[in-house]
Amino acid sequence: TVSLKKCKIYKNTCIYFSFNDTMVMVIKMQYKITSYSEDETIELAQNIESEKFPNMVICLVGDLGCGKTVFAKAFASSLGITDNITSPTFNIIKEYDNAEMKLFHMDVYRLSDIKQDLGITEYFTKRGVCIIEWADLIEGILPKNRLDIKFRMIDENTRQITITPHGSKYEDLCERVL
Repeated sequence: TVSLKKCKIYKNTCIYFSFNDTMVMVIKMQYKITSYSEDETIELAQNIESEKFPNMVICLVGDLGCGKTVFAKAFASSLGITDNITSPTFNIIKEYDNAEMKLFHMDVYRLSDIKQDLGITEYFTKRGVCIIEWADLIEGILPKNRLDIKFRMIDENTRQITITPHGSKYEDLCERVL
């Protein structure tokens, strides 16, 4: 893996709350990374790609121009895909199978009704990697086990990236690459 030399990485693993006068601790792993350049976002994608596995689901969230497609392109390139990767806004799903593992790149921004049956959930078990841009728009159909990556633009070059692993495979992946 590539080291994220200049990135600031913070790990948060506990959330406390009170329930019927009892203090309860919920373990929720979360990483906050400050990326100071597009190159650092690319390194992050390469690190995560290095630990890929079949049926991996990566959910990207953030405003326009905050780094979701940069991340997806870098992941695809690291996977060995040589095609020009663009956000599949009008296609919704683009499939790439000319690499060491299939990549299903989705952009669900234009989906107005998550009840539409586009077969999105079928891709979660096709033994490839699913990268979903605007994943928060279809949260109700996302698998329980997944990697959520939220991008927030600080300025032209700086992004705050929050990574939340859901499930032990994704927690292990984060421990290995972050």
